[in-house]
Amino acid sequence: MTYSNPVVINRADPWIYKHVDGYYYFIATHPDYQVIELRRAKKINELKQTKEIKIIWYAHDSGNESQLIWAPELHFIANKWYVYFAASDDPIIRDADHHHRMFVLENTDTDPFKGEWADRGQIKTHQESFSLDGTVFQLKNDLYYCWAQSEPTIPGNSNLYLAKMSNPWTLKGKILTLSMPTLPWECKGFMVNEGPAAIIRNGKVILSYSASATDENYAMGLIWANTSDDLLDGYSWHKSDLPVFKSSEASHQFGPGHNSFTISEDGTTDLLVYHARPEKNQSGDPLANPNRHTRVQAFDWGEDGLPIFGEPVKD
Repeated sequence: MTYSNPVVINRADPWIYKHVDGYYYFIATHPDYQVIELRRAKKINELKQTKEIKIIWYAHDSGNESQLIWAPELHFIANKWYVYFAASDDPIIRDADHHHRMFVLENTDTDPFKGEWADRGQIKTHQESFSLDGTVFQLKNDLYYCWAQSEPTIPGNSNLYLAKMSNPWTLKGKILTLSMPTLPWECKGFMVNEGPAAIIRNGKVILSYSASATDENYAMGLIWANTSDDLLDGYSWHKSDLPVFKSSEASHQFGPGHNSFTISEDGTTDLLVYHARPEKNQSGDPLANPNRHTRVQAFDWGEDGLPIFGEPVKD
């Protein structure tokens, strides 16, 4: 299958989930940062022009879910739908106090375009600090939550953390500091680890993540552990020394990252879903530039059981 990139324009932090009903569900950061939009289609290439689009949630008029709605993800857990997202009470993108926190919506209808989306509130972590980009994955009988958060005692903007959940909006037990931005490629512009996404293949739990500023320096790395290991033991995890997916001058795609994973229409090929910019950031804060577009491409697997993403394809 050839994908017509970009598959959706002006949508960053894309998440595509293929459900048992045959639909691809698409959710991403909306450029006005004030709504959560859900769309679906039977084919990925149809997501751009689909008429099945619905705003499922609006930012509050005030309070900690009123500004800068970022990076929603759609998950189907125990026959219910959940959307994880980050929000702030401050409209200033670069605020020294870092107001973002993580929240959850729940819909019990079998069809996420129907029913009511109940606000399950903030996901409480080990402390009140800048936090975003929560994702979930299931292994055996456990539900895990991975997210990005700032730590006052650790230099930089955000690290990655991992914990188990007692339900889809509550953490339980130990919280593992999974990764910190210490490598040179993770610290360009900003010291950042964020945007984790999980794929379980070849006896491994593989977490991709993104690092550095959101301009052309943005790139992706990998962290992985064996499915038989204790995922809350830091010694179970391994980390790539170099980025595994980065800007391509040849393809004119810059700052690829904040990805998700899905599967091809025929169910045979793993797909990387990500955003990238068609040019380097010219001036100002790149988060104020809406030219991050959603893209999809197939990827291969290496003999070591890890993904090989190659480089961003051309439009």
